[in-house]
Amino acid sequence: MPHPFRWQPGNGQRHATLKPRPRGGFPADSQVETLCGKQITVDNSDVAWLWTTCPECNKTAHELAGTPIAPCSPGPPAN
Repeated sequence: MPHPFRWQPGNGQRHATLKPRPRGGFPADSQVETLCGKQITVDNSDVAWLWTTCPECNKTAHELAGTPIAPCSPGPPAN
């Protein structure tokens, strides 16, 4: 079953929104309300998808999905 949210980069982070995505995606520079309560300006650039995830959107998205947030794994071993 699909989740009720979708991820969308904007304002320097990857955010999640409940707003239905139009066919072809949200137009660049449109405004979208996110799970963290912010209004973001959509950024559809390739680099935007590599931005860090908004922690509040991530927390709420995991709650909506009914899945816990995975613990952070340690970095690579030191040489």
